[in-house]
Amino acid sequence: MAVLDVKNIKKGFGEADVLKGVSFSLEKGQVLAIIGSSGSGKTTLLRCLNFLETADEGEIRVNGKQLLAQSEAETRENRLHFGLVFQNFNLFPQYTVLENITLAPNLLRRGTPEENKKQAEGLLQQVGLSHKADAYPHQLSGGQQQRVAIARALALNPEILCFDEPTSALDPELTGEVLRVIRGLKNGGNTMIVVTHEMEFARQVADMVMYMADGIIEEMGPPEQIFGNPRSEKTRAFLRNALDTTWEE
Repeated sequence: MAVLDVKNIKKGFGEADVLKGVSFSLEKGQVLAIIGSSGSGKTTLLRCLNFLETADEGEIRVNGKQLLAQSEAETRENRLHFGLVFQNFNLFPQYTVLENITLAPNLLRRGTPEENKKQAEGLLQQVGLSHKADAYPHQLSGGQQQRVAIARALALNPEILCFDEPTSALDPELTGEVLRVIRGLKNGGNTMIVVTHEMEFARQVADMVMYMADGIIEEMGPPEQIFGNPRSEKTRAFLRNALDTTWEE
């Protein structure tokens, strides 16, 4: 059974149809990379999956259970299935690194404060920031802030970890440290969806690559197919611009 099953998700804003019927499945432990030009619907899809936006139509199932959003309580419960890492970190500036990670588990009473602190310390070790537990966000580099954001997303043990352009706000020299953490999470068996403009990362780390264009999935498949022999001319044109690559006919 797929850990995530998405069927015919549609979302519009006013006159604009941003998602025009998106369907896909994701198995436990798989990494899905979503690529595409700005305005293709990538971030809107991610926000619908995390119930930060409400889809106009369609179904989202996690471990076979359809997630409904007919009340605020249901919406809050649905979000706990997903962990979302934003491109701009969104850490709370008034809290230390450790407090940022333990805040949600403590508020939701997902364990005692002592248990949550111990878990947070383990997560900081996992992302290589044990020495920054008592620091504040403004004392960290962008790459370090993003690694804290990843640890915070992991603190509630989500079934699916989602990243929205996790390196787009970083200088190139800081991008590698974040991508190394994500690669380590894959090796640990985490199920992930990564919206990214890092084509080489998508090629090397993803199990499946989804290319979105104009609110639909234009093409989806393993990275060797998408990058090595794309079937859609739109996919080819996008990758030609992104990678300066051509293919034999």
